[in-house]
Amino acid sequence: MRALVMALVLALGSAAARAELAEIRWDAQGQATQRFTVAPAQFAEYCGKLAKGQTVRWRFDGDGALNFNIHFHVGKAVEFPVKQDGVSQLAGELKVEQDQDYCWMWSNKAARPARLNVQLQR
Repeated sequence: MRALVMALVLALGSAAARAELAEIRWDAQGQATQRFTVAPAQFAEYCGKLAKGQTVRWRFDGDGALNFNIHFHVGKAVEFPVKQDGVSQLAGELKVEQDQDYCWMWSNKAARPARLNVQLQR
């Protein structure tokens, strides 16, 4: 039984290592930036708590087509204020309608890694 638990921990650890996860950290000017390399068949998430009434201007550019969304969880349900597939760059504005942890997420369906630069401004 112990060997099975160790095997599961190792398998989950190696799968998680391929995903790129980062917490949004705002600077004194209300900006946050992040760079990711999204491996093939993997994803990157950039997440943080936002308050109702905030507006976040966002933009990203990458060197490959990615599936993109901004999402948050309500219980077991997932809400998607923004969702766009097959984009290498995009910009927009998120008007926060409820206090929540929001995630900007990119999935790479291509056979090669995709580099990605992200900028947020509140």
